[in-house]
Amino acid sequence: MDKIFNSPEEVIEANICGGEKKVSLPLPRMILLGIMAGAFIALGAATSSTAAHAVTNVGLSRFVAGAIFPVGLMLITFIGGELFTGNCLTSMGAMDHRFSWGKVVRDLCIIWLSNLVGALIIVALTYFSGNLDYSAGLLGAYSIKVALGKATITPIKGIASGILCNILVCAAILMGAASKDISGKVWAIFFPIMAFVVGGFEHCVANMFYIPMGMLAATNDTYVAKAAEAYGITADQLANLSVAGFFANQIPVTIGNILGGMIFVGLPCYLAHCKKKQA
Repeated sequence: MDKIFNSPEEVIEANICGGEKKVSLPLPRMILLGIMAGAFIALGAATSSTAAHAVTNVGLSRFVAGAIFPVGLMLITFIGGELFTGNCLTSMGAMDHRFSWGKVVRDLCIIWLSNLVGALIIVALTYFSGNLDYSAGLLGAYSIKVALGKATITPIKGIASGILCNILVCAAILMGAASKDISGKVWAIFFPIMAFVVGGFEHCVANMFYIPMGMLAATNDTYVAKAAEAYGITADQLANLSVAGFFANQIPVTIGNILGGMIFVGLPCYLAHCKKKQA
């Protein structure tokens, strides 16, 4: 009888082989796939915010958002895309000397920037679609609140939360690769991604949507007034929604995501399961 799933050793070997292809992609294709992935994650973020924005209980709100957000990684898995957080697992190929660490760094830098472009495209489309007008502008106010919470996160929290996030994201990617059929991949992706959203952990690519979305919403007087009414957000607080606030989040969260993917998932999986290492 054929196995219904791949073993951990097979998953890690396949991921390393896939990493060789990722770091060797032609630049135009790498950029295009990065833009696609950024857009797909942003779509998951936009739709999950729409679903959760009027739910007042924090746990229930995150549960609702978590039930929607995984669509982003599913789109990447089944249609294609290069995602910064997932590509942190290319580190296993460098550990195994299949390619250089320089190629890993180059890939991650290009994909980070490409993910940002894709996310910003969805930010603009979401704003101009009128999506934030839902609930008399409450979704716009919610977008401001979410962005403000992220733009004012402390560096230590950003790093720690980024680590926790990418442990789950990379686990979802590896679990998806363990399945041999599409339904198995869907469920393997769904639960770890749902867990990171419910946990409120920080994902640098998702934040490429959340923070710019809040920045754009803060230019709309209706959303600003609703944010003051619903959440007590003041004009002084809105000053944190800036390019500086964006990078105040992105720098520690990106560092945390790298550590989560490379050190907390990639390294132990490589040491435990790499065939060459065991030989």
